[in-house]
Amino acid sequence: MSRLVHLVVALVGCAVLAGCSAPPAVTPASFRTPVTRSVVPLAATPQAPEVVPAPVAAAPAVPPLRPVDRLEQSPPAALDVPAIGVSTDRIAALAPDAGGVLAAPPDAATTGWFTRGPTPGAEGPAVIAGHVGVGGSTGPFARLADVAAGDEVTVHRADGTAAVFTVYRVERLTREAFSADDVYGDTGGPELRLITFGGVFDRGDGPYPDNVVVWARLAGVR
Repeated sequence: MSRLVHLVVALVGCAVLAGCSAPPAVTPASFRTPVTRSVVPLAATPQAPEVVPAPVAAAPAVPPLRPVDRLEQSPPAALDVPAIGVSTDRIAALAPDAGGVLAAPPDAATTGWFTRGPTPGAEGPAVIAGHVGVGGSTGPFARLADVAAGDEVTVHRADGTAAVFTVYRVERLTREAFSADDVYGDTGGPELRLITFGGVFDRGDGPYPDNVVVWARLAGVR
């Protein structure tokens, strides 16, 4: 009996010890999921497009001046006076009035060529007149007094030639000082006269007291 009890107790003790001594806990190994790193290449910095300057249109070539002694008769078709910004193709034919005085152009914008004289480029002094202004409108010769010696004047003629003149004298003349021989007289070659009124307009004593006259010699043709 006693032996049986001890055996039972021993077995029970073993059971208790077994319950008290639990098997060691198994810690699962740590797994690392492999991470695939995508290498994304950096985009290249875009280069600014090369700026190519637009071609600049070349100014039209000016034909060379060809010296000549004189030209055949041909009426004027257009007039250029670059020094005062004049470029006009309004040129009327002018004849002297009943008193023998050169008639004025028909309106403010029109210049006039004196038909009793030579054509520009032919032998003698060709005369082209123009207004300073009429009725509040500015005429082509409003700044004629600003022309200076050495300036060029070009008369485009009906035959297609361009007679180029070089200014050598500019004067404002009173009525008393105006000399027809000096302005309209014979010359030693082809010349040009540009004429307009000068001074201050005076309704009580006639339109203008003076005349502005430009003298120029033929330099050649283009």
